[in-house]
Amino acid sequence: MTSGSAGSPPTGRWTFLTNHARVLIEIAKNPEVRLRDVAATVGITERAVQAIVADLEAAGYLTRDRVGRRNRYTIDATRSFRHPVEAAHPIEDLINLFTHRDRSTTGANAPGGHPRELGAEALAPDPAAGTLPMDTAAGGMPRGDDAAPP
Repeated sequence: MTSGSAGSPPTGRWTFLTNHARVLIEIAKNPEVRLRDVAATVGITERAVQAIVADLEAAGYLTRDRVGRRNRYTIDATRSFRHPVEAAHPIEDLINLFTHRDRSTTGANAPGGHPRELGAEALAPDPAAGTLPMDTAAGGMPRGDDAAPP
């Protein structure tokens, strides 16, 4: 493996995140994203993204709902990582890390103590359902219900 110069990303054949993680993160950013757009962003084929989405759906990490001619995905952020070493952590930790949520503006910590609809920044599990709810009023983006302090 070769490494890049200072300040540039290292070059080589491996990365820290799998394509499954990348696809999940892209869907978390935009639950109504087209899979061809996910493929372009992640750098894999649309067919590979379809297989990954099928894997994630079969394992219970996301559900797919048909809305007109498009799909809307709901992520169950309470699900744990699959590997035993990370199994104590919910996938919400990964999603939060890569979607740069500002937790101080959601849930009970929001002005007025009510959840605010902020699009991808407010992606948080619905405590009652344990899923990431989608809100069409917010452009199909997730609705934040997270009351936990940062």
